[in-house]
Amino acid sequence: MVDFTLSPSEAATRTAARAFAHAHLRTAPALYGSIPATRPDLRFQSLKPIYEAAVAGGLIKGMVPKELGGAMGSLVEMCVCVEECYAVDPTASLTIFGTGLGLAPLLAAWREGLEPFLEPFLRGTGAPVASLVYSEPGGVLWATNSAGFDFRGADLACVVCRCTNADAQAAATRPEDLIMVLLVTPADIARNAAGSFEVLQHPQTAGHTAVSGPHIRYAGLRVPQGNLLCAPGTGVPVVTGAFQMSAALVGAMGTGIGRAAFDAALAFAKGDARGGSVPIVEHQSVADLLINIKMRTETSRYLTWKAAQALTSGKGHELALEAKIYCSDAAVKSAIDAINLVGVSAYDTSRPFTGFLNDAMVLPIFDGGNVGIRRRDLQKLFMSKDYSPWGASLE
Repeated sequence: MVDFTLSPSEAATRTAARAFAHAHLRTAPALYGSIPATRPDLRFQSLKPIYEAAVAGGLIKGMVPKELGGAMGSLVEMCVCVEECYAVDPTASLTIFGTGLGLAPLLAAWREGLEPFLEPFLRGTGAPVASLVYSEPGGVLWATNSAGFDFRGADLACVVCRCTNADAQAAATRPEDLIMVLLVTPADIARNAAGSFEVLQHPQTAGHTAVSGPHIRYAGLRVPQGNLLCAPGTGVPVVTGAFQMSAALVGAMGTGIGRAAFDAALAFAKGDARGGSVPIVEHQSVADLLINIKMRTETSRYLTWKAAQALTSGKGHELALEAKIYCSDAAVKSAIDAINLVGVSAYDTSRPFTGFLNDAMVLPIFDGGNVGIRRRDLQKLFMSKDYSPWGASLE
């Protein structure tokens, strides 16, 4: 029998996440909203008390497996937690869960001797952030949390880069043969010369307006041999695994935004007659918009849960890709439907509706864009000779 009832552990996670969101995330917009949008750096720093509360409450420790000293539950539990938080405030939530993506390569390539890199995230105090960043010509773009709260570097940066050693390049037969992952900490940066790490720009974004995704640059930075997490040729599988997990979590983000959009649109439809004799929820066109939002959100939630279960039970990452694509696109459509339901009043920024759209529209284009990366990954699966169309869901 198919049963989508949460286990006692998963239900407890939902209760705890909902309580955290109510106590801390609900007030986040008041913290960063009073700071000009032209200062995303200061908006980000205003979230530090909320992030510290997440650390003290075990949310960061919950991203680390129990065998390494953490308190991680199932991936389904993480999806439940992400949805509960994203339904209240996506901006503060992304800062919190961005650390989970930052830690993912370290946890996937774990070996003895890496304990000092993980220790800050197990203390339960302070505001340690982790970031997964990609080195590009001229710097690193759009790396969430990559500068840390003091803008001197994340407490842990897993830097995906290309080996330029002449011998390695001569031996490489594929581009992935040169991909490596380095671990960088503020202590490493401090040991280097001035200018080895710079924050070049804090971009102002349409949504998630207090998230730190700066343009940073490493120049002549040297780290100890022990900071080599993945040697050239071994980095791609580790990073790919991290983004398979995050695909399911983006599905949960989309679910949370869709849920918030439905709640706000339903409240408006029940409470406003728009000059008529009955609340507009009684009109078929309004009800149809609500129905579409609700169905997308329910579908997104169950697809996300199934994707998380498939990933952790050896059934592959196809459903995670589908969750990322479907749920992120669905969140955008639901935000637009909510705006259409309310009408021009939705354009008033004192209402939440344009905020839903601004936050949702990044989901299809970040964490591996749907068009250029996630759909192409699905295409490769479909093209493979041993592809089993329903292996992840029916077999």
